[in-house]
Amino acid sequence: MEKVFTNSAPNQSEMPFALVQGEPLTVIPQDLYIPPDALLVFLEAFEGPLDLLLYLIKRQNLDVLNIPIAAITKQYMEYIHLMDHLELELAAEYLVMASMLAEIKSRMLLPRPAESQDEDDPRAELVRRLQEYEQFKQAAEDLDALDRLEREIYLTNIDIPKFKVKLALPTVELNDLMSAFRDVVNRAEQFASHHVDREPLSVRERMVIVLDRISAEDFTSFNDFFNPAEGRMGVVVSFIAILELLKESLIELVQNEPYAPIYVKAKS
Repeated sequence: MEKVFTNSAPNQSEMPFALVQGEPLTVIPQDLYIPPDALLVFLEAFEGPLDLLLYLIKRQNLDVLNIPIAAITKQYMEYIHLMDHLELELAAEYLVMASMLAEIKSRMLLPRPAESQDEDDPRAELVRRLQEYEQFKQAAEDLDALDRLEREIYLTNIDIPKFKVKLALPTVELNDLMSAFRDVVNRAEQFASHHVDREPLSVRERMVIVLDRISAEDFTSFNDFFNPAEGRMGVVVSFIAILELLKESLIELVQNEPYAPIYVKAKS
């Protein structure tokens, strides 16, 4: 079946590029001020020149079988200049497509001889490539919309065997038990409170008793100042009292020879 191309342009209106207060805008307002250093956001990204052409056609709701070459070529070249202005990497295939559009446009502008009226439309090859690209693109989008399960992700079922593990009780030696008990006792002692009891014997009082029992003329045996019935604490207190009196030069200690009895007298 032979396809027939006509030069009549479709009646679809151009898609708006923005909505302002609910009103669609297809043309940039003339009084819109854009600073020279304004941030330019470029959202469109195309995989190739055919993708760009297909985008330009669908944006204006044009018929692929009846492409207005002049308008599409103008928009395509604007995109090429925009990429060059943004210093983006411009692939060679975009320039090849630009030259192809220029060639088609020039062939359509040239008058045709009467004997070549049945010649194929210059747009036929471009239309065929666009239709083929659109089919593959749609197929790729349909495949991408499929569930990823069993396509990229595969589930597996694994039966985990049941293991019966018997844990043997550890053997405890007597030394280990005693060591643990010692640690418990040490920790308990750290929380024990310390009580201070008042000493029933006073060193100062014992010093007074010693001074009352001695005189400057008579010697008193050193052993007479100690009462074994008072125990160790009483002996220690009496000894400290004698040392304090000796330190303050209130008494004298006399011994005739080594290991001989010691006598105490008041210092004159």
